[in-house]
Amino acid sequence: MPNRSKQKGTRYESELVKQAEAIGLEAKRAWGSNGEAFGLHSEVDCLVDGWKIQAKRRAKLPAYLKPHKEVDVTVFREDRGPSRVMLLWHDWLGLILALALADARHREDEARHREDQLEIKRLQEKLRELLP
Repeated sequence: MPNRSKQKGTRYESELVKQAEAIGLEAKRAWGSNGEAFGLHSEVDCLVDGWKIQAKRRAKLPAYLKPHKEVDVTVFREDRGPSRVMLLWHDWLGLILALALADARHREDEARHREDQLEIKRLQEKLRELLP
């Protein structure tokens, strides 16, 4: 008899990976929903652009955790614990995509800067050759 809960979880993890890939993020699901397949903790289900994801799907979430339609995120914590943020998956994907694009631009800028520095050095050497 198949484990319906396991199948439901696997489908959800695959859904999350496909959605992340659809917007150009690198994403993969851990074989058997076990992060040890990636060399990580067993609780890791997926990786999205290097972020470790544990996917949980429930029939119903507690109402106090769901943001009101006029609210973007819900922040909560247990007593003496760290604050946590709950936001919509597509909003989080948008933030991660923006970070990835900013990082790519930064790397391109650094590479361009290195190329510019090399060109300046070449020009300086030419000037030294031309000037007495």
